[in-house]
Amino acid sequence: MARLRNATATSAGGIVIDWKSGIPQLVVGMRRRERDSVTWTLPKGTPHAGESVEETALREVGEETGLTVRITGSLDSISYTFVQHGTRIHKTVHYFLMEPTGGDLAQHDHEFERVRWISFDEAHGTLTFETERALVERARERLAKQGQGVEDERTAALSAGQPADAQR
Repeated sequence: MARLRNATATSAGGIVIDWKSGIPQLVVGMRRRERDSVTWTLPKGTPHAGESVEETALREVGEETGLTVRITGSLDSISYTFVQHGTRIHKTVHYFLMEPTGGDLAQHDHEFERVRWISFDEAHGTLTFETERALVERARERLAKQGQGVEDERTAALSAGQPADAQR
């Protein structure tokens, strides 16, 4: 059995948050992986030569989502390992909190087949990878600590005096 070569890789991306009817939403994208398989992920990508991780995150999120964004804070990095073409790759992805300043999801590039807004409550059931689901939960907790009140949709609807399913 042949031994795998080892390599490292770095990417950067973001959790883009916008407030729709008082409920925070984030952008996710769908990639087709195999004939019958798709993944829903946060936007991220690989740096160009000489780019900082912040510059990479801004460029990649813009390309993959069609949005113009600005960084509002840094988040944790996540690391994982995968095998591709006989090489074991140890990848670190640096993430940032972001907000949209313009653009349109319809203008996303070819790397995502679909791009859409989802609520924080939908993230757990939508995002494919546990590392990203955990990162989104930590972002929710951070926003709540900052007093931005990221509560679940049911609580937000009730506190607005609406039936809990009125927001859906």
